[in-house]
Amino acid sequence: MRNSLQLQSFELVARDIAEADIASLHALSLGVGWPHRPKDWEQLLQTGPGIVAVDGIGRVFGSAMWFPHGDDFATIGMVITTPRAQAQGNGRWLMDQVLGRCKGRYLSLNATHAAHALYLSLDFRDEAVVYQCQGEAALTLPPLPPLDGELAPISAGMLGDIADLDARAFGVDRGDLLDIITRKADIVVLKRDGKLAGYSCCRDFGRGKVIGPIVASSDRDAVHLAAIHLQKLKGEFVRVDTREKDGLFADFLAQCRLGVYGTVTTMSKGRPFLNRKPAEPWIYGLAAHGWG
Repeated sequence: MRNSLQLQSFELVARDIAEADIASLHALSLGVGWPHRPKDWEQLLQTGPGIVAVDGIGRVFGSAMWFPHGDDFATIGMVITTPRAQAQGNGRWLMDQVLGRCKGRYLSLNATHAAHALYLSLDFRDEAVVYQCQGEAALTLPPLPPLDGELAPISAGMLGDIADLDARAFGVDRGDLLDIITRKADIVVLKRDGKLAGYSCCRDFGRGKVIGPIVASSDRDAVHLAAIHLQKLKGEFVRVDTREKDGLFADFLAQCRLGVYGTVTTMSKGRPFLNRKPAEPWIYGLAAHGWG
């Protein structure tokens, strides 16, 4: 694994992303049209390691991060390269760096259209499409299905229960990540028969708010866990990333004026990542593309 990449007129070197200043990372994501604010980058840096590709005078030409969960799994995200460097192989070189550092782990990522062919060449395999639903939330929400259970704000000591439910839906324990991203989030839980049946988070991100994760065992539950946030966000810019192409939940988002802005592809390497089971908890709303 080469720690440097020779381009036509200069050399790039891999550095710890923690050494990069937030302004440079923000400029990098702005350059490819991603909505991340400096505060979003700050939160990402709290949740996982990464690298940046820098030239001899410290200019940042690319980034890549990975988010370990347990001993044998990680998600990959924030793989960005400038168009100039991408044309000369910077994207592949960055991924080689990541794969070397994640050796022994099975992996998942959400691939943009531009990067999809690269990931296929690195033996990642398609699993599902993620629909980026966003827009100014409707001033009047559509009628809701009957609620089976009780919605309530998170109470003290519930984060462990949320992490356990999330692990059933996600496939591995990501309690450390949830501990960080829920610190500045509005969290609602769904209880049924005295037990935790679902939860959702709403936090600042990009142009407005993102609702996610949303974990539920049915479309009906997921609708209620999204609606309780949307009722407070009427007219505001909201984003939900979901793998639901159709059905009650997807229809509800569309009726709330959260149209499909774009898509990415969930891919995995080493072994399949997604394992949906009937009536079991499922990730209806992603935490973020990089976090899965």
